[in-house]
Amino acid sequence: MTEAQTMPDVVTANAARYRDKPVVIDPASTLSHDELDASTRALSAALLARGVGKGSRVGLLAPNSVDWVRIAVAVTRIGAVLVPLSTLFRPGELHAALRTAAVRFLITVPEFRGNRFLDELPSLRSPELPALQTVWTVEQVLDWPPGTSTHCHVRPSDPLVVLFTSGSSGPPKGVIHSHGSAFGAVRAGLTARRIDAGSRLYLPMPFFWVGGFGGGIMSALAAGATLVTEAIPEPAATVELLRRERVTLFRGWPDQAERLAQYLDAPLPDLRDGSLEALLPPELRSRPGARANLFGMTETFGPYCGYPADTDMPESAWGSCGKPFPGMDVRIAEPDSDGVGVIQVRGPHTLRGICRRSREEVFTADGFYSTGDLGHLDGDGFLFYHGRVDDMFKIKGATVYPSEVVDALRAIPGVQTAVVTNVPGPGGEAVGALVVCNAAVTVGQLHAAARKRLSAFKVPTVWSLIRDADGIPRGATGKVDVIRLRHLLATPDLEK
Repeated sequence: MTEAQTMPDVVTANAARYRDKPVVIDPASTLSHDELDASTRALSAALLARGVGKGSRVGLLAPNSVDWVRIAVAVTRIGAVLVPLSTLFRPGELHAALRTAAVRFLITVPEFRGNRFLDELPSLRSPELPALQTVWTVEQVLDWPPGTSTHCHVRPSDPLVVLFTSGSSGPPKGVIHSHGSAFGAVRAGLTARRIDAGSRLYLPMPFFWVGGFGGGIMSALAAGATLVTEAIPEPAATVELLRRERVTLFRGWPDQAERLAQYLDAPLPDLRDGSLEALLPPELRSRPGARANLFGMTETFGPYCGYPADTDMPESAWGSCGKPFPGMDVRIAEPDSDGVGVIQVRGPHTLRGICRRSREEVFTADGFYSTGDLGHLDGDGFLFYHGRVDDMFKIKGATVYPSEVVDALRAIPGVQTAVVTNVPGPGGEAVGALVVCNAAVTVGQLHAAARKRLSAFKVPTVWSLIRDADGIPRGATGKVDVIRLRHLLATPDLEK
């Protein structure tokens, strides 16, 4: 049987198959598959009655919740294009995103974590945002009476979503995915991510990033799994939520799991192998480097490379990102003598385009997308990541890949995570590291341990130690803000 490839078909099929099984849970409410189908069918009709139709760009600005999922599914099941917007955006960033994606309808919460979004918007029909016609609050939308018609034919090739991403610096770009490319990308990685119909999945990522939308919502829909979410992850409350909802799978960034592990007085009994290891009991943890670091980006709708998360790779592949998933072509462009070059990808699961850019600007002549990531493929097809083209730097003529230094620092006892970049100084470029570590760790210990793991020119000489990963400077799309990082490291006090 052919798998459903569009939002309306997936939601309808899941309602028939899973019925009252929960599809998404937040601390205040639970939504089953059949409730999702019925409620979004009614809301879709209400949207159609108010002028939202196939191809309409609809912005959604709100924190994670059951209602976020309900609105997103209602928008996309009639062929309108969802534009998730970051609750971290400052006014200028929000206006730029609305303009770039040509958002016509905006659904927003009035305020979240001190950001008063309605106060930050210009008046409607403003030259600043010429496409924007209507702004509704989430509460207004959910209070609408249902409409009468939901007929709208949606094809796999129709655009589903515009997701914003950026590099380490620079303005966000709107990445376009279709229904078919998004569901195809998610399904290609389900086995590696160990997500199936029995999973009760928790991710701390917000839904406006691909990690939350693709890795969370779309993965739960594609697999028939249950997604557990919350608006503001706080360690104590999150631990309680994970226990109460019997979460079986915790995915996300390793440093998120490491931070949460500090609040555990006993292992979470329902977590299974394949979750991030900091939360697993020691007997389920692997040896360092043995498991793949799932690798992807917004342009590939999440991971495009990996290996079963509960399985050790061959030792020759330790430290790699695993192998490209089915349907993804990966090549290394202009490799150096060590085989390291720019990773280029092609396939039915990649982006369909980027807002306001021509196809010629986005893809090579033979259809590959140049990711800006550096890597090499070994003889067995395993992909090793070496950092970003714009992150790579030289120290006295020798190339330093920040990811290699980060991996070495993360292997030091007491270190949770680290970010590395070059720091200009009077003597030339230096390697700088912002390290999240335990209070007992000192710069002297880090320097000595790094010297045992790295060539001398790769060892950081500029250090800043912090105790919480929230201190890592990030932009509104979640990427490390390298400009702020360099500024922070340029005048370190060694411990901030």
